[in-house]
Amino acid sequence: MTGGGVRAGRLLAAAAAGAALACAGMGVGLLIVRGGAGASATARMAQPPAPSAPAQPVQWTESIVSGRYYSPDERNSIAIFDALNEAVVNVAAVGSSFSRFRPRSDSGSGVVIDADGHVLTSHHVIRNAARLTVTLWDDSEHDAQVVGTDPENDLAVIRFEPGDLPLTVIPFGDSTDLLVGQKVLAIGNPFGQDRSLTTGIVSGLGRPVQTDDGRVIQEMIQTDASINPGNSGGPLLDANGRMIGINTMIFSPTGVSTGVGFAVPVATARRVLPELIEHGTVRRGWIDAHLVAVTARLARQLGLSRRDGMLVSTVRSGSAADQAGLRGGTRQFRWGHTLLYAGGDIVVEIDGQRIDQFHDLMAALEDNKPGEEVLVVVERGDRLLELSVTLSERPR
Repeated sequence: MTGGGVRAGRLLAAAAAGAALACAGMGVGLLIVRGGAGASATARMAQPPAPSAPAQPVQWTESIVSGRYYSPDERNSIAIFDALNEAVVNVAAVGSSFSRFRPRSDSGSGVVIDADGHVLTSHHVIRNAARLTVTLWDDSEHDAQVVGTDPENDLAVIRFEPGDLPLTVIPFGDSTDLLVGQKVLAIGNPFGQDRSLTTGIVSGLGRPVQTDDGRVIQEMIQTDASINPGNSGGPLLDANGRMIGINTMIFSPTGVSTGVGFAVPVATARRVLPELIEHGTVRRGWIDAHLVAVTARLARQLGLSRRDGMLVSTVRSGSAADQAGLRGGTRQFRWGHTLLYAGGDIVVEIDGQRIDQFHDLMAALEDNKPGEEVLVVVERGDRLLELSVTLSERPR
């Protein structure tokens, strides 16, 4: 991916052919409304209308700044940008792959999250980077190192050494109480234009969005704020200047913004940041079994009555899943180039969350830790059973 910017995602509900990895600006058009039947109304009036009262000059109720009037919304945007733009950095990644015999270079945005030089950005910006640099508001460039990555949520933490340089730190907000229609602002480095500001609204909430590598990121914030290549990893802010999301991708057939962008909610970042900084990764719970998505084709081959859920092919002997009573199959069959086992349980629900396909399984366990228990509903023959399963650690 060049431009390191914002990856295009596709909505699960949409067959989004041509979704591209980037973020973008919209063109401007004019809607011209022509006069209709009312245009001849004055010709039919028997008497001219009574003279109206003398026009009164507009009385501004807001202050005049340096001879110019700024609306409350403009002053809000200006104040937030002035206060926080220095917390947004440019992240440049030189990778190990080559383009025209030169190392491929990607760039994106990041946000300073503490005075120690930790920067939150998008994982796809720094993925496979052999060298990282962070450029600050004063154009000073600093080498950076990867501290931790969470590809599942497209998040990463890197760090540079700030020395005695005072840093502006981005304030964290709350993404759990957002409303569709509220104002948002995005600051980033689109097309290398440092610390650019765009504004928009929250267009949707709780969107599951599939990335170009097949992962599904849950609970994404949808916005029409213009996001372009280079905005990835930059903050999505509310009208109080608090970060509510991390801009990461758009839905676009052209590679530039069509007004449908997505940000990882800050609640997700809050949850994974401590582990990323302390351990470099996120430990997640897993069911110790080989699970296979039930498709219509697989159901026909095995004579299954349902066309969804996860077939339990095998369960690791002696594991927590085995001790909980989860059953694998006993009849071997070939599925493509893989040998699987039929006749096992079919997982249909985990902790009240319906499981249709593999991404549902990943989403259901995304915020669970090893050692926690989950309630698993399985179909066994013509019965539905509930099993309390202790989670192991998800393989990396």
